Amino acid sequence: MRDLVHRIDSATPPGRDRAVDALRALAILGVVLGHWLVTALVADSGTVRAASPLQYMPQLTPVSWMFQTLAVFFLVGGLVGAKSYAAGRARGATYGQWLGARTARLSRPVAAVLVVWAVAAGVMTASGAGVETVRVLLKLVLSPLWFLLVFAALTAATPLVAKLHPLWPLAVVLHIDLVRFGLGGPAWLGWINVAAGWLVPYCLGAAWARGGLRSRPTGWVLLAGGAAATALLVLFAGYPASMVGVPGAGISNLNPPTLAAVTFGLAQCGAALLLLGPLGRALRRPAAWAAVALVNLSAMTVFLWHQTAMMAVTATGLLAGGALPGLHTVPDGSGWILARLAWLPVFVAALLVCWAAFHTYEQGRPRTSGSRVVREGHPGREAAVPSA
Repeated sequence: MRDLVHRIDSATPPGRDRAVDALRALAILGVVLGHWLVTALVADSGTVRAASPLQYMPQLTPVSWMFQTLAVFFLVGGLVGAKSYAAGRARGATYGQWLGARTARLSRPVAAVLVVWAVAAGVMTASGAGVETVRVLLKLVLSPLWFLLVFAALTAATPLVAKLHPLWPLAVVLHIDLVRFGLGGPAWLGWINVAAGWLVPYCLGAAWARGGLRSRPTGWVLLAGGAAATALLVLFAGYPASMVGVPGAGISNLNPPTLAAVTFGLAQCGAALLLLGPLGRALRRPAAWAAVALVNLSAMTVFLWHQTAMMAVTATGLLAGGALPGLHTVPDGSGWILARLAWLPVFVAALLVCWAAFHTYEQGRPRTSGSRVVREGHPGREAAVPSA
């Protein structure tokens, strides 16, 4: 292990911004842990249905504030996308070449998930599993793909939005919500916010790439302003306090994104900017940086397969012959919380099995360059392991 840590540290380019990689890793891990904590699969009368502890225990709402970290991922995505496009232009790459390289690392692991779950759904249906059970499981697996679709669309639009001020998409979200909630407009208008809402942090990231957002006061303004706006919207405008969807709730802040979700994301972006200094200092330690680098190299595999890992543990647990606390039971009390926390290491172990089976789909063919292995399909990132 010590040798691996040393190899990763020595293979990292001196000018690499390790703190940015740490933000990306924290964003992905936040989403994974959040799903594991607020998603329950209840075995009931021969079927499996989804439930959420937030539905039964609204006092856990702050959990959604901690682990709904998508805005940070889009912030980093805007930064990396804008820098990558500028670098590609400098090298003489065409837009098509640049976009193909940027999206290749997304398409391979997604294709693997779709194929595996198409086969799994067919097998479950043929073996007599209920239609509702299959639908619930497929929804849990496939619903995170909306995030990748939006991210891919914003990446493709980088040349158009790289210089767009974040206030423009923020204004779109504001007006959409005014029409939907204030004037009784059609609900389908909210889906415009899927693009406009996540364009706000993406444009912030692009502004960061141009040299903006560098000062700590900017981070404090985003944090304080976003938090204050979110609090006002929740307390006085009727927006839900949870930043993730809750079964049975009339409004979801995330599906599609609301103005409250966007202002909350601004606060998260401000906090991320303020963390850059401490993260940079912490990642001078080789062991800490090695952990961040390894997460980043398998970020898409972790994101795409974490729900499968949870469901595999849940299905295996059913073989015990009864409902296991924290795994198959209704998430309606502190006992469920303690039991679910105890299951997290098992979820991690199952995810490691998925990683071992499918992480190669995330990595392109290695091209040896000097002492480093450069992964194709992921521009701007070198695998932090030197060649043999």
